[in-house]
Amino acid sequence: MNSSPATSPDPFKVLLCHNFYKLAGGEDRVFEDEAKLLENHGHQVIRYTVSNDEIDTMSSWSAAVRTIWNRKTYAELRSLIREERPTVVHFTNTFPLISPAAYYAARKERVPVVQTLQNYRLVCPGALLMRDGQICEDCLAKRIKWPAVLHGCYRGNRLASACVTTMLATHSALGTWRNLVSRYVVATEFGRQKFIEAGFRAEQITVKPNFVASVPPCGKGDGGHFVFVGRLSPEKGINTLLEAWPRFGRSLKILGDGPLADKVAQFASQHEGVQWLGHQPPETVHQVVADAISLIVPSIWYEGLPKTIIEAFSVGTPIIGSDLGAMSEVITPGKTGMLFPAGDANKLLEALHQMSDSPERCQSMRDNVRQQFEQLYTAERNYDLLRDIYCQAIDEGDLL
Repeated sequence: MNSSPATSPDPFKVLLCHNFYKLAGGEDRVFEDEAKLLENHGHQVIRYTVSNDEIDTMSSWSAAVRTIWNRKTYAELRSLIREERPTVVHFTNTFPLISPAAYYAARKERVPVVQTLQNYRLVCPGALLMRDGQICEDCLAKRIKWPAVLHGCYRGNRLASACVTTMLATHSALGTWRNLVSRYVVATEFGRQKFIEAGFRAEQITVKPNFVASVPPCGKGDGGHFVFVGRLSPEKGINTLLEAWPRFGRSLKILGDGPLADKVAQFASQHEGVQWLGHQPPETVHQVVADAISLIVPSIWYEGLPKTIIEAFSVGTPIIGSDLGAMSEVITPGKTGMLFPAGDANKLLEALHQMSDSPERCQSMRDNVRQQFEQLYTAERNYDLLRDIYCQAIDEGDLL
């Protein structure tokens, strides 16, 4: 592999491919943000997308087959690549309907492939490295992820888990992950190390964090409230937050939706000062976070690098987060926020008191958080990283 960027056509023409989930999430936003980032720098972007809404029209057998190899995607992408001749193809998510067949389409047309890894799907059928509310790495280094089938780790269904496991095993045996993807992109060094532990080549994986497209004014944190932003689901640690909060009793705003929405709504109705605001547009989220004393990120899984953390950094809001995975990498205790053991409501309570009892320290943290954002998470810095990744992929693509 060449270590220096290739002399390549500039601006690039980039084919961005993404499989949308039924419920919009962070991966969908990363796809749109990167598309706009490239277009703002003069690159032509072609978008190829599918939606999991299509699964509702398929039989279980048809959906399973397409997860392993989608002939329709293969044909459509080959045709699109022949027509547009992109410099590079960049996938944000291929699961389940785009399928790894897409990589073969790009290889057949001799175009290099970049794949962003926003979760751990390629090493864990459940994607979270988590089972029964606990971190689980039983499948991490296994070629065949049989524990996931045993425990029904994908959607609590053994048959569906067997389908995902078959897809992973098939493409591991074919060398798809190793040979057809030029560069993998992860958001943190922690994530990179997990994929290396699972057998991915270190030189294939580049760290590029998420980013905020524009630089907003720094918030003052004078709203008097704490805030949670995200999917209301068990892995996000919302249960830990609700357990700790009655003993704290300050103002709390919860933004987001998900399977635990009813529980959150009931909790808010029973506790004065707690507001559940549901799903809100980005401008509302930014303002609520900017006015907050702190953003609380109590996740009990490793996370990638949540956009909510980067957005909080952009407005100078410190984080109280679980001492786990990516969060322990990006949050410096006492400087940009506080950490507590994942799932420990008592320790979360201690962190909340420490954050609220010292306004001077909070202001110092706000200054540090904003400085870290300007150093690491701006659109301009992200563009430079993304362009370098494409250059490296093109370098390797010359060998196809």
